Amino acid sequence: MQRKSVGSAILHHKCPRCRTGAIFRYSFFQKPAKFTDTHKNCPVCGVQYEREPGFFFGAMYISYAFTMAILLGTAFILYNFFGDPELMVYIIAVPAVVLLSLPVVFRYSRTLFLYGFGGLKYNPELADKAPTDNF
Repeated sequence: MQRKSVGSAILHHKCPRCRTGAIFRYSFFQKPAKFTDTHKNCPVCGVQYEREPGFFFGAMYISYAFTMAILLGTAFILYNFFGDPELMVYIIAVPAVVLLSLPVVFRYSRTLFLYGFGGLKYNPELADKAPTDNF
């Protein structure tokens, strides 16, 4: 039985309890229009992801922090590495970068919220179960 790291599980959007089952139904590259679709339960260990109705509303705070970091980082790069361009460049570039990063921000904010506030502890015995498709 190989112990899976929490960093790798978060990076690949895996279940916090078994670190094997996928949180999201589809890869962003597989079906870009359905990047928000999550499993109701883990396909491997069966844990319920949404702990209560509206559970993932709390992920908005993490999403807000990511978005602000991207916004400020983009403005910092424009100011320092592109010689403080005109205001119109900021008005176009900053929202464009934020919109392009939306799928990544959405997925990681949900994953981090589930790991931080889901109340799920890692159980290595569950990682060795065969995946099921009945959830």
